[in-house]
Amino acid sequence: MTWNNWIRQTHRWLSIVFTMTVIANFAAMAMGEPPAWVVYAPLPPLFLMLFSGLYMFALPYVAGWRGGRRTVGQE
Repeated sequence: MTWNNWIRQTHRWLSIVFTMTVIANFAAMAMGEPPAWVVYAPLPPLFLMLFSGLYMFALPYVAGWRGGRRTVGQE
């Protein structure tokens, strides 16, 4: 598995973990005042997804610069 595929797979699994922690957060809020660790549980996967998402967002631009290719619309 290449580095890019590993980042993409990690990002996918982090999104599942993030979604589950948000659902658990809403379920805990429905039962009353949740403890602080439940409220803040979605933040670690969210921050990790931020970095992996920014990396994947920048990949096409960096590949274009390295390869010397022109983007669409540049003559």
